[in-house]
Amino acid sequence: MQRRKFISAALAGAGGIGAATSFPAPAIAQSMPAVNWRMASSFPKSLDTIFGVSERIARRVEEATDGKFKIRVFAAGEIVPGLQVLDAVQSGTVECGHSAGGYYAGKDPTFGFDGNIPFGMNARQQTAWLLFGGGQEQMRDLYKEYNIINFMAGNTGAQMGGWFRKELKTPEDLKGIKFRIGGFGGPVMTKLGVIPQMIPGGDVYISLEKGTIDGAEWIGPYDDEKLGFYKIAKYYYYPAWWEGCAQLSLFCNIASFNKLPKVYQAILEAACHEGQMWMTAKYDAQNPAALRRLVAAGAQLRPFSRSIMDAAFKAANELYAELSAKNPRFKKVYETWLPYRDEQILWWSVAEHSFESYMIAATSARSGKR
Repeated sequence: MQRRKFISAALAGAGGIGAATSFPAPAIAQSMPAVNWRMASSFPKSLDTIFGVSERIARRVEEATDGKFKIRVFAAGEIVPGLQVLDAVQSGTVECGHSAGGYYAGKDPTFGFDGNIPFGMNARQQTAWLLFGGGQEQMRDLYKEYNIINFMAGNTGAQMGGWFRKELKTPEDLKGIKFRIGGFGGPVMTKLGVIPQMIPGGDVYISLEKGTIDGAEWIGPYDDEKLGFYKIAKYYYYPAWWEGCAQLSLFCNIASFNKLPKVYQAILEAACHEGQMWMTAKYDAQNPAALRRLVAAGAQLRPFSRSIMDAAFKAANELYAELSAKNPRFKKVYETWLPYRDEQILWWSVAEHSFESYMIAATSARSGKR
């Protein structure tokens, strides 16, 4: 009885249950400044996962600050072209941008490690390297020279190898092909005789349709279906040995970031970490059904042959040796990244690979009995 009287009195003093929404805002929200940022994305709005994660990050920041810190997201081309996001953040044209480090390997090949390089790590291994293998510190040393502080902000997981107009059986079949490929895969493809083309996502379909390119890779079934590549090139290859995952980053202009209250900085970083998990989970959820639809629509699934994979692996290692010889920064990162990758693969071969290999065999056998 006394407990009920206490609760009733407390509610009455607060204006009753119906008045709960009239409680004053927390002191922290009242004292924080209003901040408005612009975020330039490298991706078109039509891709609701790789573009959508930037919108999710912005929404989470606004919710957590009671509407005081707002970030308006702009798709590729609305402020700057998709492949100029880093430049826009560096110059202060926008306060932040959402992109992939690998897009800027032309400035310094070391950027490739922030996205992933050919025959690199999977999504979980990449996150482990960034958080616990010294990767984030090394990448921030690089970005600092471009007036940027970076945060991991999404990962696609392992990607598909792309769409081709013809079958590929040996490395010889790759020679002379004009192929849209982003990031670090291009220089390796060049060694295989491919003519790589760096084209923003929103322009790939038109280039493929016009015959400007002979093939294209993007991400995986969910986005590839949206972009319609299967209507033009029917051979769908896997895996993207150049992207065992694709790490996305939020680039923040250092001066703009340093002006934020510490609590806003922490909220922004937390929102990026949530986006990291959300993107991978959404692609994992959407890709299986999309792949079934693509096959039903006529896509011809093909694995890259062992001879093509071996040739690409050899070419990639040759490239890393060449870059290490002439780029001290690349060499420094590579010499710590390589043993970390190898250690991760060794561990993966024990538990993860064994479990997945068994489950693939077991579920395939069960499906065959239905």
